[in-house]
Amino acid sequence: MPKAPPASPAEPASYEAALQELEQLVARIESGQLPLDQMLTGYQRGASLLAFCRERLDAVQDQIKVLDDGQLQPWTQE
Repeated sequence: MPKAPPASPAEPASYEAALQELEQLVARIESGQLPLDQMLTGYQRGASLLAFCRERLDAVQDQIKVLDDGQLQPWTQE
């Protein structure tokens, strides 16, 4: 009897939650203590989290462009 594919993890609640989970995943993978199948699953989840973070950052950048009349200005800390 074939195994059912595992349920896909839920989308992160926020950029910060995704980043925190991604950092934890990287630490576990880099530790070298995960079995190969868990490492592959972790890598796939990490790729998904990275895509989520990039999408969020792109969306924020697009909003900033709109607020700055279409010109993305360099951020300066004042």
